[in-house]
Amino acid sequence: MANQKYDAFLAVARLGSFKAAAQELGYTQAGVSYLINALEKEFGVPLFVRDYGGAHLTADGQEVLGLVQQISADENALATRLHELAHREWGLVRVGAFTSVAIEWFPQIAKVFLAQYPKIDLKLLCIDDEEELRSATWEGRADCFFSIAPQLPNMTAVPLHTDPLLVVLPPDHPLAGAEVFPTDALASEPYIQLQGNARPSEMEVLFEANGITPNVRFTVDSDYAVMSMVSAGLGFSVLPSLILSHPLFPLAVLPAEKECFRHISLAVRSWETASTATRAFVETTQAWVAERYANQ
Repeated sequence: MANQKYDAFLAVARLGSFKAAAQELGYTQAGVSYLINALEKEFGVPLFVRDYGGAHLTADGQEVLGLVQQISADENALATRLHELAHREWGLVRVGAFTSVAIEWFPQIAKVFLAQYPKIDLKLLCIDDEEELRSATWEGRADCFFSIAPQLPNMTAVPLHTDPLLVVLPPDHPLAGAEVFPTDALASEPYIQLQGNARPSEMEVLFEANGITPNVRFTVDSDYAVMSMVSAGLGFSVLPSLILSHPLFPLAVLPAEKECFRHISLAVRSWETASTATRAFVETTQAWVAERYANQ
């Protein structure tokens, strides 16, 4: 039931490249061009401006983007529902998750879920960009996703857990044994910033709450690279508690003087249109998280 022309249109719009879209979809670049040309002929308007090495939406393309996303998601939901009607014990749940959840939560949740629903398949999409997670679910490439966004307009979000943002220090740092990391140290000590499409603002909440601007020495794009550099004594950093559950490097971990948190939820495009298998995964996740943090 998948519409190849819509899939190609959405992939090129998201990636800005016919070549990248072809690689993601498993087509040739010529095949993607053929599908886009066919869709432009069908719609009667140009959808992309082709530049050397890339492509971007025309004004007409921008106008129809949301409608194509809606139709694509509805078609995916219909295909899933029809499959469920024919095979009520079978199904597929595609779960989008950022790194810390993918590592610390998903394996155990999957173990519990598959023990209860052995004929339902799970697919994990590990994506650290909040907007990409939301886009994947909105377009129907994912059935649900773990989110840290404070609000998710036009989607249904189920709250799961409040996760502290913590300061990480070298184990031999003079403040390693302190009860809290003082605000003046947040401003003066060299800071190793975690860079990502959505992640800096997540950590910046802590600095904003404490009313300071960090003294950024390094910017890196990996949680584990941050831990390694902090452990080596190159500065301090701020990371969510979840990724620190099983650190790979020696670290001292303590709260900031004014504590901050991120709120993790599990979101679906619509509870009413979510598949039976997706609803079962959401309910299993709720129960597992509640049990894990029952004594906290």
